[in-house]
Amino acid sequence: MARIGFIGVGNMGGPMAQNLLKAGHEVRAFDLASDAVERAVAAGATEAASVQEAATDADVVVTMLPAGKHVRQVYLGDDGIIAAASANTLFIDSSTIDVATAREVIAAAEAGGMEMIDAPVSGGVGGAEAGTLTFMCGGTDGAFDRAKPYLDQMGKTIVHAGPAGNGQAAKICNNMILAISMIGVGEAFVLAEKLGVDHQTLFDICSTASAQCWALTSYCPVPGPVPASPANRDFQAGFTATNMLKDLRLSQEAAEGFGAKTELGADATRLYAAYAEENGMAAKDFSGIINMIRENSG
Repeated sequence: MARIGFIGVGNMGGPMAQNLLKAGHEVRAFDLASDAVERAVAAGATEAASVQEAATDADVVVTMLPAGKHVRQVYLGDDGIIAAASANTLFIDSSTIDVATAREVIAAAEAGGMEMIDAPVSGGVGGAEAGTLTFMCGGTDGAFDRAKPYLDQMGKTIVHAGPAGNGQAAKICNNMILAISMIGVGEAFVLAEKLGVDHQTLFDICSTASAQCWALTSYCPVPGPVPASPANRDFQAGFTATNMLKDLRLSQEAAEGFGAKTELGADATRLYAAYAEENGMAAKDFSGIINMIRENSG
């Protein structure tokens, strides 16, 4: 069994770390939020006093951090975990960040004689808890092969998307599709309400017809048809609106930088900015955007 440092044991990282513990690994957990660390320790982890301590003498270090600036801060420089870790440490960064930062940090790890992949996830808190996450991975074949046994213990679908940074590229494309799909599903249900078609009837039709999609069948934004959907618990977040907006902005930065025209992606970014920031729903689940659509429809 491996010695694993896990940095960022919050809503997503906490359940991921617990699945590694269940697989028999030794996990040292660090997070700025003391309650998150307490939950990890209660599940069997050891508390690390710093990111450096989490990485020292670890076979593997997994990070789940909010943004690219945090990844740079944790990994790079004299106080970073690359400097603290032993040669041949494997780093797995499951944060969702910009492609350029992912490639820079992986290059720094490789220059230090270590292996690293970017491995952002899809599947939300439920997937993290159930161990059914999808990992989209970028890095060398060797680093991916070495990481895969650990990813298999936290997820169900593990895909090597190509070289460093390609995991991030795949993730922002995935979430741009999801955001656009959720807006479409929300608009359709609001229109159905106006036309007198009840929620269950529309779901029964669309879930077995050409409109079928994950946003509808797994995350339906109205109460009832999908019991596990956040719509049944006042949109308590499985994946927050602010996180969706972050990913959409990353997609638009990439689109601008690489010359891709993503008009629906741009519209989705504008709408999620209105929902999360102007309407003050940043902490709610991203599927709650149906409420803004409903309000805008009078």
